[in-house]
Amino acid sequence: MNAGRGVLALLGSGETSPTMVTLHRELVAHLGGDSDAVILETPYGFQVNRDDISHRARDYFRRSVGLATVVAPDMDTDGLSAPAPADSEVGRVRDQVRRAQWVFSGPGSPSYALERWHSLRLDEILRERVGRGYGVTVMASAAACTVGFAALPVYEVYKAGHRPVWLTGLDLLGALGLPVAVIPHYDNAEGGTHDTRFCYLGEPRLAALEKELPDESAVLGIDEHTAVILDLNTSAVRVWGRGVMTVRRRGVSIPVPGGTTLTLEQLRGLVAGEGSGKAPLPRRSAADGAGSRCGTSGTVGAATLQEAVVAAESRFDAAREAGDAATMAEVAVELESVIAAWSADMEEDQGGEWARTVLHGMIRRLARAAARGLTEPQYTLERILDPLLGLRARLRADGAYDVADEMREALAAGGVRLSDTGLGSAWRWEQETEDPGTASRPPV
Repeated sequence: MNAGRGVLALLGSGETSPTMVTLHRELVAHLGGDSDAVILETPYGFQVNRDDISHRARDYFRRSVGLATVVAPDMDTDGLSAPAPADSEVGRVRDQVRRAQWVFSGPGSPSYALERWHSLRLDEILRERVGRGYGVTVMASAAACTVGFAALPVYEVYKAGHRPVWLTGLDLLGALGLPVAVIPHYDNAEGGTHDTRFCYLGEPRLAALEKELPDESAVLGIDEHTAVILDLNTSAVRVWGRGVMTVRRRGVSIPVPGGTTLTLEQLRGLVAGEGSGKAPLPRRSAADGAGSRCGTSGTVGAATLQEAVVAAESRFDAAREAGDAATMAEVAVELESVIAAWSADMEEDQGGEWARTVLHGMIRRLARAAARGLTEPQYTLERILDPLLGLRARLRADGAYDVADEMREALAAGGVRLSDTGLGSAWRWEQETEDPGTASRPPV
């Protein structure tokens, strides 16, 4: 088997969002056109909508990355919710993951994934892939949480209120000399007024857990929409995206910003607490910055759906204040495209329903503005023209036809056409795009 250069990519979040398309394309660029590509659904395998999540993930990689994938199913080896799979089926999945040139796993429950992978002995396969530098292995969100020697039971702590403890992780990084506990979603801010950093732990719980780690170890934090790419052949470590990688030892944090490239030896030094305690200076690549932004027109700089919606709403409000209907419509159309681009995201907390509510509000506001615009010429002009046409009728009655004609020409220059009849004068508001017969008045 030959899967080209070996890569282990750890993603803090946004694994199937528009912000990560550039990174995924880079990771699969060197693979062959008929490469075996496998999605491990295990972390979310307990969810009733797992088939839908897998479908969206496959569609994302097919449409955005040009990668055809298959799903390695989560299997109930205890036979609690379904008949236990045959040994041959388990063996087939293990061999499938072992031989795949590209393996991806993402959101869900770290503790569930660890238990399942251990029962299927897939933990051995994943360690083997990294140990021999084979293929591309992408671990994101919950899956990224499992790759260290210790892992967080995020669901149990944040959702069920269990006491924070470390679980035994996959230790994929142990073979690289990195005794770390990986924490994705490191800069999470969903809590607003309460601390949800560090994958929803918050500072007090992380500080308590940190004391239980061995002296030679550290926490490796990965911000949202940020990736740490370890080239297993060249021993280069690159931080990609909008955020930072953080090496934290006993409460002291060393941030390594996106765009930084360092050696594996340098990262080992940071983990061990050696040196000056400062991260290497960034060696930035243009792709590291550009790829971490959403590429849809009008949303440059928006790295999340929420940011894109806020930016769109701000542009829409500004256009409304300026009376710029074209831009209002353009923003609404762009926002619909942004929502569609984010619809494949495997995370369930990205605010899709809220985004659609904002879009629907924009459409309703456009409709109200359009309704006013359709009636505005008649509403405004009839209040002005009724007394003017009365004055013109008196001028004509007094024989001042030249003045009456000048008034008609002045009104015509402003788009109001008069037609004189024996019953009086009728007016019509004329615009190049207006349908015939609109905004007209009977003779007065």
